[in-house]
Amino acid sequence: MKVSFAGTPEFARAALEAILAAGFEVPLVLTQPDRPAGRGQKPQPSPVKQLALEHGIAVHQPERLKDPATHEPLRATGTDILVVAAYGLILPQAVLDIPRLGCINIHASLLPRWRGAAPIQRAIEAGDSDSGVTIMRVEAGLDTGPMLLAEALPIAPDDTAGSLHDKLTALGARLVVEALRGFEQLMPVAQPAEGVTYAAKIDKTEALLDFRRPAEELARRIRAFDPFPGATAILDGTTIKIWRAVTDAAAGAPGTVLAVDGTGIVVACGEGALRLTELQKPGGKRLAVGDFLRGTPIASGSCFTLAD
Repeated sequence: MKVSFAGTPEFARAALEAILAAGFEVPLVLTQPDRPAGRGQKPQPSPVKQLALEHGIAVHQPERLKDPATHEPLRATGTDILVVAAYGLILPQAVLDIPRLGCINIHASLLPRWRGAAPIQRAIEAGDSDSGVTIMRVEAGLDTGPMLLAEALPIAPDDTAGSLHDKLTALGARLVVEALRGFEQLMPVAQPAEGVTYAAKIDKTEALLDFRRPAEELARRIRAFDPFPGATAILDGTTIKIWRAVTDAAAGAPGTVLAVDGTGIVVACGEGALRLTELQKPGGKRLAVGDFLRGTPIASGSCFTLAD
């Protein structure tokens, strides 16, 4: 079976690596065009492109797929099935119709919960007890296709978007190989109409913490926004990134620093308080609170700026 692949970031690279290791023929990889990255902002190949080149696989990098001419590299391969994983481009129906057996997608949630762009972050932010991976047929709608395989994975109390991403990446790589090996025996199951939620793309404007919100909610957001975009708070006009925090039973006016010591900076919230334990000042590194305070003293009684 010829398995072409469409994907871009590390989540997709792991899946492609597993497909290759399982012995499937991959005649073509579709991935996003090279994007500027790093200090020099030089165009860098995606993780998927890097892996494809290492294996001598043809790479196709269209900006969009509206022009029928951009479909020809896939059509020319005689592809049986197209695997899609965090590709970043919408596949028009004309592309979905090319592979003989259709297209399947690796989605990092238990559908129909968290369809869309940021299922990992939104699951943590919402306080979900578990996440998972769904292998589904691709349709024109947003993550609406029938499901082929799904497996749940618990969200640990200290999971960040980064750590959960890594767990789901490994799970997705395993499940897609299972799906390909047993494809003819898989029975598509329509997604339930109940329980549909959408995982909107993370916007940097969401990073600023509003200390009028409950501490538990803010603690989840901090974990959900690690490593991107990083939760922020403003103190004396300086934007500080908050990377780790735990809830605390203290109480006070929202945004007020109630206590400062080597175990954390306790900040009052709308309900309860947050004990900030890992922070980063502009231009600095992520630091445990004790190291952070040695370079950036914060006094008890100080007030973080409340979000507008």
